[in-house]
Amino acid sequence: MRSARRLLLLAASGLALSAGAFSVPALALAASPAAVQVEGQVAPSDPWAQSASDVPADPAVRYGLLPNGMRYALMHNATPPGQASFRLRIDAGSLMERDDQKGLAHFMEHMAFNGTKDIPENEMLRILERLGLAFGADTNAFTSFDQTAYMLELPNTQDETVDTSLRVMRQMMGDALMAPESIDAERGVIEGEERSRNSPQMRVLKTQLALLAPGQRLSQRLPIGDLEVIRTAPRERFVDFYDAYYRPSRATFIAVGDFDLDAMETKVRGAFADWTPKAADGPEPDLGQVQPRQPQTSIIVEPGVQSSIQINWIKAPDLDPDSFNERAEDIRRSLGLAVLNRRLGEMARADNPPFLGAGAGYQSLFDSLDAGVLSVSFTPGQWKRALETVEQEARRLTQYGVTAPELQREITEYRTSLQNAVATAATRSTPALAGALLNAVNSDTVFTAPQQSLDQFERIVADLTPEQVDAAVRPVFEGQGPLVLFTSPVPVEGGEAAVTAALEASRQVPVAAPADQAALEWPYADFGAAAAPSSRTEVSDLGAVLVRFPNGTLLNIKKTDFRDDQILIRAKTGIGSLGLPTDRFSPLSLADTVLNAGGLGKLTVDEADRVLAGHVINTSVSQGEDGYVFSGSTRPEDLALELQVLTAFLTDPGLRPAPLQRAQAAYPQTLEQLTATPGGAFAVKGGAILAGGDKRAATPTVEEFQSVEIEPLREQIKAALASGPVEITVVGDVDVDAVIAAVGSTFGALPARGAAPTPPAGSAERRFPAPTATPVRLTHTGQAEQALGVVAWPTTDQIGDRTTSRQLSLLSAVLQLRLNEDIREKQGLAYSPNAGSSTSDVFPGYGYMVVAAETAPESLPKLFTAVDAIAADLRDNPIGEDELNRARRPALERLRRSMADNGYWLTQLSEAQSDPASLDQTRNNIAVLEAVTAADLQRLAQHYLKPDTAWRAEVVSDKLAQ
Repeated sequence: MRSARRLLLLAASGLALSAGAFSVPALALAASPAAVQVEGQVAPSDPWAQSASDVPADPAVRYGLLPNGMRYALMHNATPPGQASFRLRIDAGSLMERDDQKGLAHFMEHMAFNGTKDIPENEMLRILERLGLAFGADTNAFTSFDQTAYMLELPNTQDETVDTSLRVMRQMMGDALMAPESIDAERGVIEGEERSRNSPQMRVLKTQLALLAPGQRLSQRLPIGDLEVIRTAPRERFVDFYDAYYRPSRATFIAVGDFDLDAMETKVRGAFADWTPKAADGPEPDLGQVQPRQPQTSIIVEPGVQSSIQINWIKAPDLDPDSFNERAEDIRRSLGLAVLNRRLGEMARADNPPFLGAGAGYQSLFDSLDAGVLSVSFTPGQWKRALETVEQEARRLTQYGVTAPELQREITEYRTSLQNAVATAATRSTPALAGALLNAVNSDTVFTAPQQSLDQFERIVADLTPEQVDAAVRPVFEGQGPLVLFTSPVPVEGGEAAVTAALEASRQVPVAAPADQAALEWPYADFGAAAAPSSRTEVSDLGAVLVRFPNGTLLNIKKTDFRDDQILIRAKTGIGSLGLPTDRFSPLSLADTVLNAGGLGKLTVDEADRVLAGHVINTSVSQGEDGYVFSGSTRPEDLALELQVLTAFLTDPGLRPAPLQRAQAAYPQTLEQLTATPGGAFAVKGGAILAGGDKRAATPTVEEFQSVEIEPLREQIKAALASGPVEITVVGDVDVDAVIAAVGSTFGALPARGAAPTPPAGSAERRFPAPTATPVRLTHTGQAEQALGVVAWPTTDQIGDRTTSRQLSLLSAVLQLRLNEDIREKQGLAYSPNAGSSTSDVFPGYGYMVVAAETAPESLPKLFTAVDAIAADLRDNPIGEDELNRARRPALERLRRSMADNGYWLTQLSEAQSDPASLDQTRNNIAVLEAVTAADLQRLAQHYLKPDTAWRAEVVSDKLAQ
């Protein structure tokens, strides 16, 4: 079946496949009346997947077919309210390119934004910005092997917004100009994108495809293309591709949102009715055949990659139509693989683990081949033990099968996920639904509703036996091969022959049946006598309830109807990194690593997972700048249990040595991977510099990280969590009284925790670095043609009053518009220049505005000159009203969209009692942005974007720096 098993999703960069990636098939099943159909769908040539399937489609989707052959799928959804997501898919990607067109499918995606018959070049994005769509966030596109998709996130469904957006998309699809001078100007942008994507992972991908699909088109058509073609292709080649593949019969328009279906359908049909093809349909590519293969190993030595082995068994692609039987087989296979992946995960989390991580999956690669995959990552030099362990564990599964308890656990987990999807169906995210419809169209599968999926799942598993699952999972590890891809940052002793021999030797080792696991119970149900609130206050205008408990626990609650069955929780205590020294590395900075993976005192992570199976429980712990944050998400029926889990993490964390040891083993490779790219290298080295040398913002060295010992760290973590009131925020589909009762029996039942520790003297100080006359030079270990330029200016904090911070964020949005238009489009210096503003809510006076852009090393001087010129113009001249609105309107719409999301309110109310002034700041969020004037932004530019305060850095290859 073409579909749910697809693992690769390559965006415009052509990079999304990485060794060691796994996925469990998404379930989208049905058992209900057919979806609404209109003109053209009753014909024998019905183009929708459901016409050839016994899996009925979601009846909430209206499917249609225009006389010109264009399809459309429309769905009403009001989360968030008043908004809509548009997707326009072209059934063509890089696989359709001729040899002299390599890269033009992706290049064409860029050119569709660069001028059409009725929309001048550079005006298209401005039109959308005026409607509130920001470039990148709301206006975007991607090119893959088999499709090109254009995406718009509409901030509202008013006629002007909808009609204009449809007109823009119609023009892009049928009337792109592709003016020669515009093509030439865009070549530099594409080259910049290729340069930024030329990472170790990209080179691994090329090696992987060459191993799996030699002689097949898949290995010869990465979407980024051929640089020579990109630099020299004449306009005629673009026109050939555009006319052959940008045609109604290859187009599908998708709209999901808060609109009337009849009205939207009328608009869509009217907008695209006059679209006619200009030439004959382009040919379907010959993808080639999977050839007989013998065992083979391919090693790629690439500094900056994770040491990993991927074992593949390939076979001809399953191109059968979507059907109940196909999906049932997928489910049986995925349940078996889930058992194996859980076993491997537990091995990775044990003491002295044989590998850092491992997993198995089954993938379908663009109708070219199917592959069973077994992957493992490990510490350099320890490949043999890792290889033997995963091979033998997979063989243990195929030889002895899954046990009945293991199967029931995975069925329970799968069922719980589907039940949660049913409970939240009415408030699903509009962009997520649009993306799911796009994936269904691309994979030629039936889009179904959550209840249908659950019903069908129950039908599949009703009489499911371990033997049936065993039969479904065994073929994963059969086929042509095995083909082994070995990625390593250092040469492998013995080379391919040694790896092939080791695998064959492992396959001869007998394996025993798996051991049974003991039954467990949840031991954290009693934290003492439940406490009643000592006070309760209503904040009616914000819909919040503020509660205090006698032990000092603070509770902020907001009941919402944004997402059915979703509850988000945040509990904060202590002083976080404020308690760390500023002048040296502190082992306590690694608290997150040990807290999250260490489980609880009475249960390991895996034991807790077993006990909590069937419940929706998600937890994480993080060390913030001024506190430790315990986060959770759950559903109403599991709220009490989620709070028990979070309270247990605070009062009895596991703090086991294995997570620290595993992190220490992986850390050298992690740093190597980061420093292999300019952006990663700056992330590693620039944090402490921008913090004025504050070691709390520094990335630890390998020596520092590996010097940490678990016993002292355990005591430091316990001390850091021992005192300080807890402020809890709960937002979502809640019963307020039930939340109060649940907190009263968990956090509220704990002994009084006293005051928070006093931060060391000077810990609340942080200073921006001194300005630089010449850029600070940092290095990366990647390609010599890659470089990064950074310019930053000191600004201010947002403590007590966020007005200036919000104004600065709008100034950075204007700066981003200038970067896009000048540095990206006009000069072609960088593919994705970025501007941003950071203002601290912990360190008084600390904040900065920053511009960063990847470019060629020889272009760094021009980049710095361009940034200086933009900053000078912002200081010297007030921006126009149109530019102000093109920056402000998307920011306002983004804020309004956020206000219909639980995550926004979780953040906004997180200090409602510890910092009551924050409530007024929340109240005026929109008003502050609406009040910003051009004069305000010029004043801020004059005050902050001064050349004599700017700090500059360049990140170049260490090959050039020598």
